[in-house]
Amino acid sequence: MRLLKSAPVAACCTGMVLLAASQCHAQVVNPATQQPSPTEDTARPTDAHHTWEMPPVDVIGKAPLVEEERIGDYAQPRWTTHRRFGETRVYVIPRGMTDFEYWLIPNTPKDGGATDFKTQYEVEFGLPGRFQLDLYAVGHKEGTKDEGFAISEQKVELRWALADWGKIWGNPTVYVEWNEVSNAPDHLETKLLLGGQITSRWHWGSNLVWEHEVSGPQENSNEWTTGVSYSARDSRFGVGFETQLALVNAIDPVTLRRGDFATEFLVGPSLQFRPLPQLHIDVAPLFGVTADASRAKTFVVLGWEF
Repeated sequence: MRLLKSAPVAACCTGMVLLAASQCHAQVVNPATQQPSPTEDTARPTDAHHTWEMPPVDVIGKAPLVEEERIGDYAQPRWTTHRRFGETRVYVIPRGMTDFEYWLIPNTPKDGGATDFKTQYEVEFGLPGRFQLDLYAVGHKEGTKDEGFAISEQKVELRWALADWGKIWGNPTVYVEWNEVSNAPDHLETKLLLGGQITSRWHWGSNLVWEHEVSGPQENSNEWTTGVSYSARDSRFGVGFETQLALVNAIDPVTLRRGDFATEFLVGPSLQFRPLPQLHIDVAPLFGVTADASRAKTFVVLGWEF
């Protein structure tokens, strides 16, 4: 009788255990097929927006400024997607971005010679793999002479960032440019681009440059440029300063040896205006400090993101 009475109880307990085990098994999800959470899905960069429309990617904490939010495949700040300084470059633009820039660079020598007006047209393409391709067309006009406009230089530039933003100090980026010049030697230019954020609102950039004429006097220019910018108004107005130091020498046609270095050092303020999200205007008037430097060299850049 004891065995008969205990049998229903045992069967009931066994059924409850089997039911609980089946419910636990039903809740197990294969990680390979697990669906991303809404937060993970919306944090991914998209190809359907301009840089000012891209949603920020997830980072620890919230950026104090909109222009310091991280966006795109490389998790870079918005301020790096458009040129911040006249002479100094920083990082690469995001994959899929296209930008056009018009440059006007008047350069006035100290010896009283005519000002050279350099006009430059540039198209920038953000490529996969942290690459950037730039194409340039350049023209020159001397002083106030009434001359017809003609393209005298064509340049091709390729950049590659070594890592996503913030992974390596200074966000190092390698830069190579070939400059085909009419009626003059062609140029090869290489740069190491560095840049980052000092603290909120304060940003910096620095370039190490080597430029070489491939024929003729084979002039070499060893340069170091720097820039610091303060965001006075988020995504609208920035102010700062820039410097350019160049040590230049060439082969003497008589001795066939390289001469002494000429030292060119310029410094001046730097301004950026962003009246529209897709438009940036940069102005950087630099003034010569050393005897070999120009009296003034001004960068005026108008850029438009498509």
